[in-house]
Amino acid sequence: MASKPLLIKRYASRRLYNTETSDYVTLEDIAGFIRDGREVQIVDLKSGDDLTRQYLLQIIAEHESRGENVLPVDVLTDLVRSYTTQAQSVVPQFLAMSFDMLREGQSKMMESMTNPMSAMPGFEAMKAQQEAFMKAMTGGLGGGWSGPSASDDDEPTSEEDTGASELDEIRSQLAAMQEQLAKIGKKD
Repeated sequence: MASKPLLIKRYASRRLYNTETSDYVTLEDIAGFIRDGREVQIVDLKSGDDLTRQYLLQIIAEHESRGENVLPVDVLTDLVRSYTTQAQSVVPQFLAMSFDMLREGQSKMMESMTNPMSAMPGFEAMKAQQEAFMKAMTGGLGGGWSGPSASDDDEPTSEEDTGASELDEIRSQLAAMQEQLAKIGKKD
């Protein structure tokens, strides 16, 4: 039943009648049906004309007028222009494709939310790099400190010498990570 559009009939009094529930509905009710995933068809009872587009535009206009701005002014301006130019034939197709891509992206995002990191391309390689980085930072001692330490005669070692060698090591590891990430990017 959900595959069939919900039929709303408009009476001469302009009242909207839900044929499934046999009661009158408002524009906000229709917007709620659409948000819930229902397809809606609104027809004039007397003439049989399909009024769906007109009412959908009215719902959008009401939301926009209440400050629920979704469409930027430049997009609205371009839509108005498209009615008076040759671009009219391209705009509907472009908008339909854009919203299809948006819906597809949202559904993929929802799917990946169940396990967001493991679904990410190159996750295992990034995890291995992170472990190698942490090992380098801790000196491979399971969290032990690998920084400067006092020598046998309790004189401090040169911070520059120790810091420079550690910095060089970190730089080389970062370069290796960047190289691996570049390879992962080329695979996708």
